[in-house]
Amino acid sequence: MGTVKHLDSVMFLVTTRPDRRDYKHSDKMIKRKMYTYKSGIVQIDQVTGGFDSGTNILILAPPMSAADQLAYALTKPLAGEYAIVLSTNERAAEVVDAFKLAGADKRFTGVIDAITKSSTPSIVDTPRLMFVSSPTDLTGIGIKFSNMVETIFEGDFSDGETGLFPPPIRFCVNSISTLLMYRRLEVLYQFLHVLTAKLKKIEGVGVYLLSSESFDDKTLSLIKQLMTCVIEVKVEQNVNYLRLRGVSGVNGEWMKFSVSKGQVTILP
Repeated sequence: MGTVKHLDSVMFLVTTRPDRRDYKHSDKMIKRKMYTYKSGIVQIDQVTGGFDSGTNILILAPPMSAADQLAYALTKPLAGEYAIVLSTNERAAEVVDAFKLAGADKRFTGVIDAITKSSTPSIVDTPRLMFVSSPTDLTGIGIKFSNMVETIFEGDFSDGETGLFPPPIRFCVNSISTLLMYRRLEVLYQFLHVLTAKLKKIEGVGVYLLSSESFDDKTLSLIKQLMTCVIEVKVEQNVNYLRLRGVSGVNGEWMKFSVSKGQVTILP
């Protein structure tokens, strides 16, 4: 299925991308051109059309902000797309409920849950819900991610496959902050380096949450190096603001925003 790669005592599986001839629904397959992922933020989509395939987005935000909702809004799969969430803070059922409330089709939403298995060791994987023992298990996380991506590429993820190939995949890590609590920066950097490269290879888009207040400048700088662009979030007088760094044509001014039912709105 793939080759095993060792990175500073972290071992995880890196699979080669399945060929379109392996796609279960090859008779319905539509070979797509380079895909653009709509952000749902008018100020971005009107200028750029959305995020290019292979984009990795860091959301840098303080605690008690709307960053989680923002990340899920950017990850919510639109028609013909898939979403995978690596959750280190919420159980799979909570993530699925959050996406359902945002209007996402749960048939196209997958979760890698790093919480539930510690309290329910007997829980078993399904094509859309996979479990690892804890956020420390980067090996398991890497393998589950590759397995889920392969399931999507092979057309076995749900009963409503659209036939687009390569299948558009949005991926969210919620959150890097939790992973950094358990693993050394150097180890996690190597893990994320391979993960972000994998997203580029499969022409997906990645969204990664990181606390702006819990880590030093060295840590923030290293993680930023892996990203295509950064969305910074701040809160003033209970109002959330965001600004974008590294998105061509979009100015870097602070903008008020809110998130409701999976929709990001820029406020006046």
